[in-house]
Amino acid sequence: MQRHRYRPHILATLSLGLPLIGSHLARMAIGVGDTVMIGWYGVEPLAALVIATSFFHILFFLGMGFGTGLMGLIASHIASGREVEVRRGARMALWLSAGFGLAVMPLMWWSEPILLSLGQTATVSALAQEYLRIAGWGLAVVLGQLTLASYLAALERTQIVMWVTLAGLPLNLFLNWVLIFGHLGAPELGVQGAAIASVTVQVIQLLALVGYAAWLPIARQYNLFQRFWRPDWQAMRQVALVGWPIGLTMVAEGGLFVGSNIMMGWIGTSELAAHGIALQITSVTFMAHLGLSNAATVRVGQAKGRGDRSWMRDAALTICWMSLVFSAIFIAIYLLFAEALVRLYLDPADPQAPQIVALGAMLLMYAALFQLTDAFQVIALGFLRGVHDTNVPMWIAGFSYWVIGMPVAWALAFPLGFGPAGLWLGMCAGLTVAAVLLMRRFWRGHARGDWTRAPAPV
Repeated sequence: MQRHRYRPHILATLSLGLPLIGSHLARMAIGVGDTVMIGWYGVEPLAALVIATSFFHILFFLGMGFGTGLMGLIASHIASGREVEVRRGARMALWLSAGFGLAVMPLMWWSEPILLSLGQTATVSALAQEYLRIAGWGLAVVLGQLTLASYLAALERTQIVMWVTLAGLPLNLFLNWVLIFGHLGAPELGVQGAAIASVTVQVIQLLALVGYAAWLPIARQYNLFQRFWRPDWQAMRQVALVGWPIGLTMVAEGGLFVGSNIMMGWIGTSELAAHGIALQITSVTFMAHLGLSNAATVRVGQAKGRGDRSWMRDAALTICWMSLVFSAIFIAIYLLFAEALVRLYLDPADPQAPQIVALGAMLLMYAALFQLTDAFQVIALGFLRGVHDTNVPMWIAGFSYWVIGMPVAWALAFPLGFGPAGLWLGMCAGLTVAAVLLMRRFWRGHARGDWTRAPAPV
């Protein structure tokens, strides 16, 4: 009986979530390709790339709230038949995303003194700035991609996002090979070549998503690009009120990892390289939970639009179990293949490679500790965004990551002398507190009681 009850939710979540997971993995694979190929190029360029992409992602996290928040809003609007609100919200989310990306460009253009003030070496800071002065122009582009991906996900058209992202992977790898190492007569540009490759691919992907969103028959009723140049201040305010807390929540979480990068840089360049590799491996597996979180936002948003809390609970419980299964698989992979995974990022001939492999494999053991809590905190955020609850989760995230996670990481790493392991144990503490508090807010608040107002077929 219970299997029949949850089976439609499993099938619908897989149909929506697997393409989202695929698109996140493809996007992550592009980043992995950059890291691996720069790792082959040299250890200092690799350390610079770790710091530069951390800097980029903090700004990306702050600006991504507009596009991420749009997903739950549009899912609710569609479920309740408010078609005009779909167009208004999506257009203004694109406005806000593009405006934010351009507004923060000066921070990336003059990033070297910022990184020096944060304790990074002169060489790493200079190389990171070289990367960011090019890659920074892609921020508005990737935020636009995210917004259109959210719009299409709310329309349950997630496959196109996956295929567009996947198509960018071989192109990015080819451009990296040409521009980083100077093949086919191109100049050898190192980290600058990786940045040029990334921005080129990002622009092509954005154009593909714009074309699809304009063509898609089911979306034509929303006229997304009709009078696109006209501001809609009321809709912009609504998107901003939902989106800013999401952006700040993402900064709080992302800042925990970026802060760990900075503190790892205080320990040493080899330690920072190993840390960056281990973080990227865990980020790859995290994409599965992020895709499920996006699916959770759409599914819970649909339930909110229809006013069906019982359906919301069933959908949410299904996603929790699916995330638990993924976590068990990834923990087994970390425990069995840690050293082999780290070796993929390094040139075996590099004299520092054995030290980096040993440290990176050890850090992946700690990653196995927080795999489940990291998964459940992002799933809970997906649930809460589906019901447009973004303000309190922002404060929960700030408390968990910066009052608990960061101080514990610093104390364990430096005063108590645990070094790199201490940083990862501190991150585990912050993620665990966030998972408990966010799940409690959803299940003891939004998911309690019964107020079904309309039938809600899966």
